[in-house]
Amino acid sequence: MEKLLEQIKKGTVWAFPGGVHPPQQKTLSNSARIARLPLPDKLVVPIKQHIGANGKLIVEKGQQVLKGQALTVPVANWSVPVHAPSSGTITDIASMPSAHPSALPELSIIIEPDGKDQWCELTPIPNPSELSHDELVDIIHQAGISGMGGAGFPTYVKADIKQPIEFLIVNAVECEPYITADDVLMREHAKQVVQGIELMQQILNPTLCIVGIEDNKPEAIAAMKSAAEHNANIVIQTVPTVYPSGGEKQLIKLLTNREVPSGGIPADIGILVHNTGTLFAVQQAVYEGKPLIERVVTVTGNTIHNAGNVWALLGTEVKHLLDCQGFSPVPQQRVVMGGPMMGFTLPTVRIGVIKTTNCILAPDHKELAEPGPEKACIRCSACADACPASLLPQQLQWFAKSKEYDKLQEHNLFDCIECGACAYVCPSEIPLVQYYRVAKVEIKEQQAEKIKADRAKERFDARKERLEREQQERQNRHKRKPAAKTSDEKQKVADALARVKSKSSDGDEKSAVAAAIARAKAKKQQGEELEPDNSEVAKERALRKEKARKYKEQKAAEGESSPTPDDKKSAVAAAIARAKAKKAAQAEQNAEPQSDEATAPADDKKAVVAAAIARAKAKKAAQAEQSAEPQSDEAPAPADDKKAAVAAAIARAKAKKAAQAEQSPEPQSDEAPADDKKAAVAAAIARAKAKKAAQAEQNAEPQSDEAPAPADDKKAAVAAAIARAKAKKAAKAAAQSQQSDEPSAAEQTGEVEPENSQTRSPADDKKAAVAAAIARAKAKKAAKEAEQSAASEHSAPEHSNEPQTSSGSDSEKTASEQTAAEKKKAAVAAAIARAKAKKLQKEGNDQS
Repeated sequence: MEKLLEQIKKGTVWAFPGGVHPPQQKTLSNSARIARLPLPDKLVVPIKQHIGANGKLIVEKGQQVLKGQALTVPVANWSVPVHAPSSGTITDIASMPSAHPSALPELSIIIEPDGKDQWCELTPIPNPSELSHDELVDIIHQAGISGMGGAGFPTYVKADIKQPIEFLIVNAVECEPYITADDVLMREHAKQVVQGIELMQQILNPTLCIVGIEDNKPEAIAAMKSAAEHNANIVIQTVPTVYPSGGEKQLIKLLTNREVPSGGIPADIGILVHNTGTLFAVQQAVYEGKPLIERVVTVTGNTIHNAGNVWALLGTEVKHLLDCQGFSPVPQQRVVMGGPMMGFTLPTVRIGVIKTTNCILAPDHKELAEPGPEKACIRCSACADACPASLLPQQLQWFAKSKEYDKLQEHNLFDCIECGACAYVCPSEIPLVQYYRVAKVEIKEQQAEKIKADRAKERFDARKERLEREQQERQNRHKRKPAAKTSDEKQKVADALARVKSKSSDGDEKSAVAAAIARAKAKKQQGEELEPDNSEVAKERALRKEKARKYKEQKAAEGESSPTPDDKKSAVAAAIARAKAKKAAQAEQNAEPQSDEATAPADDKKAVVAAAIARAKAKKAAQAEQSAEPQSDEAPAPADDKKAAVAAAIARAKAKKAAQAEQSPEPQSDEAPADDKKAAVAAAIARAKAKKAAQAEQNAEPQSDEAPAPADDKKAAVAAAIARAKAKKAAKAAAQSQQSDEPSAAEQTGEVEPENSQTRSPADDKKAAVAAAIARAKAKKAAKEAEQSAASEHSAPEHSNEPQTSSGSDSEKTASEQTAAEKKKAAVAAAIARAKAKKLQKEGNDQS
């Protein structure tokens, strides 16, 4: 830092990139002193002459105002007031063309001067060093001072900056051709300018103040050095004459060798820049108490006879300035506000002077020729070489023409200071600065629209959230929990519920349900866990079952007394069941021969024993089923026919399972015996057991027949059919097992003479043949009798629906018992006969 200060005080100047050297043409206007013009006929004062918000109007049409009287008051950030340039009457407040390239109308106050030029009451401060920082800033603010050298930034904002400032730079370069307003101001009012610098030093307290002046202004340099020689913190620095050395960023680079970052401001690097005219206005506001109502304007050009600088009241029409300086227009005359590089052509000379107006240029056609038609770019790169901001002007122009605003911002369009150096050197006469200005305006409009849309969205979201919150609050009002009850209140509730429970009747279903609900509520209020209590419900269910049982018994009694036509249907159903049982037995008999074809096991003794055990178990199961059936008939009839059907299906499944168990060991009985003697003994034992089981079945059947008839004829018939089918199936299984055992037993009975069988006589063979024939005849007769008994069983249920006497029913029972016994005996005899015949036939074959 110290080294930099030493370099600055020695007069070191650093260079910036780019720049051009246009003709200066300053001698036309800097040779004469600043002139005072007569009062104009009217003053058009725009209420906005700066960057920021408009002030609020405090005057009205027809009101008389004094010179220096405030016309507006600041109401927002970056808002400064405007004042009456002269005393007079407000004739109108209307929109007038603005001092802008677009000339868009802006609200303006039109004052007709009364010629008295009478000041309002002023408040000068002879010793401003006694004022505080805030008091000085407020004076600058209320005086309406804004930047008078460029964009019109409010001065009070710069003065009230919070960042520490190292360098205060005074921009007195005035690099634009033709303009000499700051030059003559420093020549004539150097002392006031230095006083303004000292006021800013008091406010900002910078380390050093540097006044930059181009080397083409020797008189101004001398005047400023003379006025500032008493202040060692003010350095007058001479800079080379290069356009645009008066640019803020370029001047900072020249004087301090520091660069402002892209998109940043000088305060970011501890530097603040003020214009010469702005500092003069600050001195006038503090020391004289005068607001900003006039400024120095250069009126020059070849069409002006008395070119020079004048004190112009703000709001004075450009036409008045031109007329006072001897304006001689030429055909298609152009009038430019500003210099030839950065100025713009006015659409009309009826526009008033504002705070940033520093020059009115009225050139002829030779002096400032009309630009020719735009030509195609030849890619010479002269614009890029001349750009002081190190941008790519031609690339920016392409993006601006195609309205690629995102790419424009990526290429730092807003770093362009619109100095016009690129357009000045362009051989194709492309108005590059105009492209940039239009693009900047459109980008700003888009950004403003986006900000408005974002704010609208925020408002919408906030409103939506507020409505949802209010709705939730309304819902929660109804969901608020009741206040917690005390133990006394809970006890009262429990007592009341107990009383209600005691009053409820046992037979009343509603009372039981109500009591259960009451108990649940009571437990819920006491914070206890709910446990289901189904005692009352169980009682109610038992009562309902009892009622249903009584109803069924009553119905059964009525059915016995008066037979219904359903008996016929029951008989038909029983016959169908018997037919199905018979069909199933035939299917089993057809399946058994297949099992006989199985291979013989290694041990015949074990197979015979297993077969006998299986037959015994099957007969025992059949006896248990037959004995259980009468008991089931004594039980009360089921409440639902569906349950009866289910029970019948279960009984059929059990019988089928028992038959399968009997069939599974039978194939083993056909296997070849290992020990004939033992096998014969086992077969004899098995036959004895089978005969004993058959006798037990015959004895049990009459007992089961003596059981009382069921209450329902239909169900009784079905049960009887199932029982007969099971008995027949068991008998067939026993007969088949005996048939499989008889040959082996018969073969074993001849064990005493196996070796002497070949020595039999022919007479013995004849006897054997006769015996076999007799056995076959007996078997055929037994089979016929079995078929007749089966036919009698089928015909008996078909006539069961006819009313019969008790004696008739007893005889029918006895006949059925005899037929079942005879059938079983016949089957056993037939099996024995077949076995004997087979044995005799085999012996006969062996002898032959």
